[in-house]
Amino acid sequence: MVKLEVGMRLRLKKPHPCGSEVWEILRTGVDVRLRCCGCGRIILLPREKVLRLLRAVESPGHTP
Repeated sequence: MVKLEVGMRLRLKKPHPCGSEVWEILRTGVDVRLRCCGCGRIILLPREKVLRLLRAVESPGHTP
């Protein structure tokens, strides 16, 4: 299981309508807030759905 952290860039299975497949995590918890790296659109998805759609981790998150 992947530990989701703020700042991580994820490649998801389905592309956004703008064409980008890469998303940046803005907030974690039961729901995960993501920003599209192509157009900047912000969405909120349940953690289970993000883990199911996850294809690859593009870059690690910020470590304190």
